Amino acid sequence: MNDFAHALETAASLIGHLDAELCEIVALSLGVSLTASGFAFVLGAPLGTALAIYRFRGKGALIVAANALLGLPPVVVGLAVYLLLSRSGPLGSLGILFTPTAMIIAQACLGLPIVVALVHRMMVDVWATYGDALLADGASRPRATWPLMCIARDGLLTAFLAAFGRAIAEVGAIIIVGGNIRGYTRTMTTAIALETSKGELSFALALGLILVIISLTVSALSLFFGRVIAGR
Repeated sequence: MNDFAHALETAASLIGHLDAELCEIVALSLGVSLTASGFAFVLGAPLGTALAIYRFRGKGALIVAANALLGLPPVVVGLAVYLLLSRSGPLGSLGILFTPTAMIIAQACLGLPIVVALVHRMMVDVWATYGDALLADGASRPRATWPLMCIARDGLLTAFLAAFGRAIAEVGAIIIVGGNIRGYTRTMTTAIALETSKGELSFALALGLILVIISLTVSALSLFFGRVIAGR
């Protein structure tokens, strides 16, 4: 108990004094996860909307695939990205393995199915409510996409936050493609795993507290915007 209290006190001190290494790791984690979530959103939101408003062959299979990939194991994604970016892989010439860019790609792959699935489910209801009116006003389905996304902007933000929540807490994929290099690719989750294995519980606990605060904030925002959508 005394050891835990001492570790907690030291962790609080590290956070309070804005330890340089701690801040560096948190900044990298936020930068990588926000960028990855942004890419997942930019690709996934239009795709989820298209799945809701268009009719085409294979649509059902895509919807099933998007929902099935919600439980995609991170280590499998990490392995796939590693094989793509390794020297013998098709994208090996880019030389981005064990860099933050590789970590962004891995996290974006994990966030993309989340955005597609959530946006599709939401847009089905939005299209049922506003689709006929938009078509009656002369808007084609492609032209109706942007107005629908504007109407459902709160739901789109919820989808982005969900992707960010998955990305910021991820460790399996990024440790494979990032390598957990100090000062370069070490994020909060990979640092927690490393410091715990080394017995540096104070530093790991400080990062854990920050990660919990970020996760709670994301969850609170998602709940808030979910209630806003439900109240409409």
